[in-house]
Amino acid sequence: MGSPTNVAELTERECWEHLRDEAYGRLAVIKPEGPAIYPINAVVDHGSIVFRTAAGGKLSAIRADPRVAFEVDGWNQADDIAWSVLVTGVAHEVLRMHEGAHVTELGVTPWQAGPKPTYVRIDPSSITGRKFRRSVPTN
Repeated sequence: MGSPTNVAELTERECWEHLRDEAYGRLAVIKPEGPAIYPINAVVDHGSIVFRTAAGGKLSAIRADPRVAFEVDGWNQADDIAWSVLVTGVAHEVLRMHEGAHVTELGVTPWQAGPKPTYVRIDPSSITGRKFRRSVPTN
């Protein structure tokens, strides 16, 4: 990657690999009062991202405006390379019976305790990512 300040773009394949490997990320939604970001756990399912939720802020926002963003970040300690992947797309509740049976088998477990009966699927319109060597703090 060259000098420590170089940033390299990830391929779409690399982005999907990171999305598959990292269960936790942040979901950005558009609420009437402005953007909101929520920590969620999610799984990749055939070119989309699935998570579970309950009634409340996320679900209400998605119902009102399904445009969302999902971001995951990570760091490989072995080579000191950090990475970030951003997915933008449209989210929708999983309502069809056959699709509901499928997503139930994905094993999405909520981050927060309590019932999360609603499955939501994000259909990506854009996937981008980058990686870079972490900077070493100087005193």
